[in-house]
Amino acid sequence: MARNDPPLLIVTTHFIEGRPVRQHLGMVSSQAILGANVVIDLMNAIRDFIGGRSKGYERVLAQARADALKNLEAEARALGANAIVGVDLDYNTVGPNGSMLMVSVNGSAVIL
Repeated sequence: MARNDPPLLIVTTHFIEGRPVRQHLGMVSSQAILGANVVIDLMNAIRDFIGGRSKGYERVLAQARADALKNLEAEARALGANAIVGVDLDYNTVGPNGSMLMVSVNGSAVIL
């Protein structure tokens, strides 16, 4: 995003009250896949046994979500959109033994 680009609206709803969709530009999607490191895996194995929150995985998931949304925004901007509506975020594990975390996000690029 260039410094003087207006902010792109990204919402999970299919419309924005008072801002009618003038044009649908198509679906946009993005994925971010991040591997957790051995230390995080070891600490989480202990946490699974004793209970509690996994701050390490929470940080990795937050980073993956931010990366996926940033890429989604770039894809929508390339189409000339000023908003993305109907955004859906999905979280999955992939790779051998589910060792990688994936965030996939998609929505409809529109001009309001």
